[in-house]
Amino acid sequence: MLAKYTIAGVAGSVLLASIAFAQSPTATTDKMKADAASDSSATSSPFQGNWRASKMVGLNVYNDNNESVGSINDMLTDKSGSIKAVVIGVGGFLGVGEHLVAVPFDKVKFVSESVASASAASSPTTTGAANTMPAKANPWYPDHAVYNATKDELKAMPEFKYTTN
Repeated sequence: MLAKYTIAGVAGSVLLASIAFAQSPTATTDKMKADAASDSSATSSPFQGNWRASKMVGLNVYNDNNESVGSINDMLTDKSGSIKAVVIGVGGFLGVGEHLVAVPFDKVKFVSESVASASAASSPTTTGAANTMPAKANPWYPDHAVYNATKDELKAMPEFKYTTN
């Protein structure tokens, strides 16, 4: 019985794939892609140069020695929308056992270039330092954040807790 369902699933997948591969692009779709590319470059967004807050949550945080110390979990704003603090998650595994600390926004530096590992040039193995390949900078969000503290210093800070008061 299972064999019948498996064969029917594979046959259906092959039929759908063959239909998709049989289609050829038309001149209309190529022209539409070219028009879309020219329109996006011609009409510049008035928000060009601003970063997307949704993409900043999850950014890795490094210290001045390029050691990973945590990641951004949240950003706290005042009622006017100005970001006042950055909540950094330190330690833990997949969010379990993570220590949250809130640091002032003006103490966090956002960097668009990739992290350059000091140990990558001297040895093939890394010990906690970031080792990333150069990537093209994205204009809508930074590559990482920098906060000058070690993991131990961040873990020693008072834990940030979300209150309902």
